[in-house]
Amino acid sequence: MDTLQPYNYSSPIQGVQVKPMSEDGTNVRIRYNGLLKESGAAQVWMHAGFGNIDDWNSVLDVPMEQTGAGWEKTVQMQDRQLNFCFKDNIENWDNNSGMNWIYRIS
Repeated sequence: MDTLQPYNYSSPIQGVQVKPMSEDGTNVRIRYNGLLKESGAAQVWMHAGFGNIDDWNSVLDVPMEQTGAGWEKTVQMQDRQLNFCFKDNIENWDNNSGMNWIYRIS
């Protein structure tokens, strides 16, 4: 992903956009419009963890907020890298074809 400007959403990648909510990028808003939304999910959760892509730390499942623009959630960064994917209320997953998504503060 290209370098992002604070307070602006990225271009969509497989239905996901990210928006740094602070100058230093430590607060980030995730917008999801992927397969689960397209399938009419009643609720979407973000499954996320911090650190190395192969060794997630502080793993959490957080419900996302349904907005007119998609499912959204703001996350406080606990490390320089956020790894994430999504699931719905009946345990269908969207993990970007096994690659997940990554937001990294450089």
